[in-house]
Amino acid sequence: MSKLNSLAISDNGFIFKPSTGESFTTNELGLFIIQFLKENKSGEEIINAIMQDFDVDNVTAGRDMYEFLDFLKKENMID
Repeated sequence: MSKLNSLAISDNGFIFKPSTGESFTTNELGLFIIQFLKENKSGEEIINAIMQDFDVDNVTAGRDMYEFLDFLKKENMID
């Protein structure tokens, strides 16, 4: 996740990508997922944490995580 570590990420969800000058915003869930990715947590660990912290079921947590990962990949923020 070295690409992820090169991003400037604020506590309020502002993400700056220095390599391109692009900026993005994310919500609380996106910040939550990014933190877990930076800690090299597995997908299963992230889904379980989402279920616990956001009080959602397994299907919803998985869908939300994979949609956000797809966004990060599309924007070349993770491999």
